[in-house]
Amino acid sequence: MTAQWRPLYHPDLPDVQALARQIHPSYPEDAAVFTERLALCPAGCHGLAPEDGAAIAGYVLSHPWRLRTPPRLNTLLHRLPLAPDCWYIHDIAISPTLRGQGAATRALDLVGHAARHAGLTHLGLMATGQAVVFWERQGFAPVPDSAAMAASYGDGAMLMSRRT
Repeated sequence: MTAQWRPLYHPDLPDVQALARQIHPSYPEDAAVFTERLALCPAGCHGLAPEDGAAIAGYVLSHPWRLRTPPRLNTLLHRLPLAPDCWYIHDIAISPTLRGQGAATRALDLVGHAARHAGLTHLGLMATGQAVVFWERQGFAPVPDSAAMAASYGDGAMLMSRRT
């Protein structure tokens, strides 16, 4: 199966939520969280659309934020900060059938472009569980003195960043 990243639209959100439940079952989030992220920052939200027209097979939700105050899981933001210092990757998920084809790298290119367009020089994210190794391979490094900020995400979670 082949797929291309494209802007995410409101009608895509049920597919995004279904994929999130499948890929991140230990980190459930309400539909309102997905809806709000898209409403607050459409430029940071992309869907991986299969060329055959099937349901969204991947997504990335991202937005400007303050690195040292990562949003808690399943929490509404209400608004974006007036003085962000990073482009925060809230979530990225890719269907197992499309992994290993460079989709994550292309998603990072998209959010990096959005960050640079917004005048931001760093990407930030909260890596959970075994994903730390994946993010290290993508050039992310742990944020010093951030263990307390990661506590709400569970054991092994780590706040990470990299230059755009």
